[in-house]
Order: sequence, then C-alpha cells, then structure tokens
Amino acid sequence: MSALAQSVDDDGDVVAALHALSVLRRQADRREALLVRRARARGLTWAEIAVLLGVSKQAVHKRYGGSRREARPH
Repeated sequence: MSALAQSVDDDGDVVAALHALSVLRRQADRREALLVRRARARGLTWAEIAVLLGVSKQAVHKRYGGSRREARPH
C-alpha cells in the first residue's frame, strides 16, 4: 500500500497516479471492512467503531450492515 501511496503523491504521470489512487482506495476499503468485522467480533460497539473511523454511528452501521450481516448464534 505504501508504494501505491507514494505513486499518488508523485508529481509525475497524473494518469498513473489516478489509477494508483483507485487501487489504493479499494485496498483501504477492504482493509477497513476486515477491521470492522474483527472489532465487532471482539465486542466493540458500532458507536466505538464510528468514533475510531471518524464517522457517525449510523454511517458505519449502514455501510457494514449491522445485525443483517453479523453472524447470528445458532
């Protein structure tokens, strides 16, 4: 990820930088989703996760689905 971030910061090829930014954004989104799932599995509340991500509780709950996507006990 850091190599992609560096290519976004370069003042060189704007096309390459835009492509790198797109790839970096997708990687960051996947990593965030993974970490949110881990945080929920470890007992963090939606409100706590929202604070850590700098968004509202409603925004994080909407994005990651709340109880609809969380594993339910059998």
